[in-house]
Amino acid sequence: MAVAVEAVVVSGMRTRAHILWTLACTAALAPACANAEEGFDTEHIFGFMIGSDVGNPGEREFQTQTTGRFGKGSGTYRALGQEVEIEIVPLPNFRIEAGSTATMHDITGVPDIDDRRQFNFQGFSLDLRYRLLDRVTAPFGFTIASETHGDRIDEVSGAKGRMYGTDFTLAFDRELIPNFVIGALNLIYQPEWARFEVSGLSEKSSTVGAAFAGMVRVSSTMLLGGEMRYFRQYEGIGLGALSGQALFVGPTAYFQLSEQSRLTLSWSMQAWGRPAGSAANLDLVHFERHQARLVFGVNF
Repeated sequence: MAVAVEAVVVSGMRTRAHILWTLACTAALAPACANAEEGFDTEHIFGFMIGSDVGNPGEREFQTQTTGRFGKGSGTYRALGQEVEIEIVPLPNFRIEAGSTATMHDITGVPDIDDRRQFNFQGFSLDLRYRLLDRVTAPFGFTIASETHGDRIDEVSGAKGRMYGTDFTLAFDRELIPNFVIGALNLIYQPEWARFEVSGLSEKSSTVGAAFAGMVRVSSTMLLGGEMRYFRQYEGIGLGALSGQALFVGPTAYFQLSEQSRLTLSWSMQAWGRPAGSAANLDLVHFERHQARLVFGVNF
């Protein structure tokens, strides 16, 4: 039964991805149905990063976010997360987003991770963002964000337990060439707590990082660019002993499918990394070799 459910889910995700790709290509090649707005709206144009824009008061959006993580040091490692989110902007410069996530894991022969092939409901999240500076009236945009999540499935190993964490982000962006090139910077701190059901073990960890992105307006409905993200993972939530570090780089594409709908595609490859105490050129213990993300949203 589990295998049948998993097959249906995977088939549905693949079908949706094909449909969204077709819509994206159509939007990119077809004549623009509306003139591009002056400047950028950076709320959703990045893949793994966030911009300083938070939307206008009264806006409501439905969003689906599919994130894939692939490749460890050896064996087969595939993890897919599907998040469904509702976003509202109740006040000027303040955005609220609530979401729930389901995950699928296909793991075989990966050191220190049990083999498993499963599909499970993972947990819930709450994302709060407040914009302190608007780049229209300030030299740059600046937003603080806090995304708290509570999970029953570990997103890396797929093991059952209780996992809690918060992703704190400082997001900056600025138009480098008005209405043509936008640059962004994220500073990240992610403390995590976990207690695993079978082993009874408890773990605390924290990750800090810096991410840079640039996007170029190719047409009134399409932006192309890339993201570079550097992470350092530590033991404990107070940045104790260094566990490992990794640098990810890859392209990002944003498509305005219609006045109400949008699509963002992003892929990152670990270009460099190193576990603590190792001379390896990649850290495939704490991070994956490849990460990919597909985000589809619609205003309602």
